[in-house]
Amino acid sequence: MDIAYTIAGFSVGAIVGLTGVGGGSLMTPLLVLLFGIHPSVAVGTDLLYAAITKAGGTLAHGLKGTVDWAITRRLAYGSIPAAALTLLVLGQVAPGGIGGATGLIKVALGVALLLTAVAIIFRKQIQDFALRHSEGRENPRRTATLTVVTGAVLGVLVSISSVGAGALGVSALFFLYPRLPTLRIIGSDIAHAVPLTLVAGIGHWFLGSVDWSLLGSLLIGSLPGIWLGSHVSTRVPDRVLRPILAGMLVLVGGKLIAA
Repeated sequence: MDIAYTIAGFSVGAIVGLTGVGGGSLMTPLLVLLFGIHPSVAVGTDLLYAAITKAGGTLAHGLKGTVDWAITRRLAYGSIPAAALTLLVLGQVAPGGIGGATGLIKVALGVALLLTAVAIIFRKQIQDFALRHSEGRENPRRTATLTVVTGAVLGVLVSISSVGAGALGVSALFFLYPRLPTLRIIGSDIAHAVPLTLVAGIGHWFLGSVDWSLLGSLLIGSLPGIWLGSHVSTRVPDRVLRPILAGMLVLVGGKLIAA
């Protein structure tokens, strides 16, 4: 089974390298639906998996100067407290603690996957819409406040589903900062995902919903998968990859909600 986990990690890593999204969106439902991992354990393990894999991406973007640290801080001001509070409430209120929140996690994960699919398909339209409606309406203070609120929403969603820090975060930043270069938005979102997923993952660890053996098996496969996918990505048209990924997320999200 460890080999199967490693193969799954490699496959998801390759897709992340190809498309830039899909880590939590694919890994968590894969663990739940294909391997029968308990939803809370799948989410907790995937959060630490994401923190480790995205740390490398943050380093690369940081060295290139494509991270807006002010935006990253604003997101974190909202997301980290929200993530901690969400896990505290789940651990205390849900029947049986975090392990008893299976139904909530499945529905949250399904909804997050559907929203992620929409964000992937309409990313360009979202950016164009934001640009058209931002003329002469810039309000730095309001934008900063909305960034913190966005971080809080992502903190809640990521804590219970492990999905949202990628495509949803990028789409929200396109709305808030339509004039910021795309690469800086992506770099800022990846940088924010590291502390968010780390804090949420540690919270799940304290609640007993992290499988360390599973995490190691996934990382062994995902790290070379991401490297390979990143190199192949320049040869595969983005217009081909994104609809395929979005279609997969819609199917999986619908199955989780209906389960």
